[in-house]
Amino acid sequence: MYDNPNFNWFKQCRDTFVYIDRIIVADSARGQGIARRLYEDLFDEARRAGHGRIVCEVNLSPPNPASDAFHAAMGFIEIGRVAIYNGTKTVRYFEKKLS
Repeated sequence: MYDNPNFNWFKQCRDTFVYIDRIIVADSARGQGIARRLYEDLFDEARRAGHGRIVCEVNLSPPNPASDAFHAAMGFIEIGRVAIYNGTKTVRYFEKKLS
């Protein structure tokens, strides 16, 4: 069992999915397309394995505008919001359906 409130939210809302927990690119390597390539490789592998969706969460509070913009550009849509950790953090849940 993976004890994570975000993962558990997706398990309650979706039958199947591929979950992205964290992708971190060093400040010195940003803007080189590394995260985009990682995500595109994941999309390809997930399709080959027969998966229909990729899910993840992005902080709303504290805000993460760079991640918001990246996920929007990659085709993710918001499917929910939840305050976690006694309201100290709020996340937006995203999904990208694979074709």
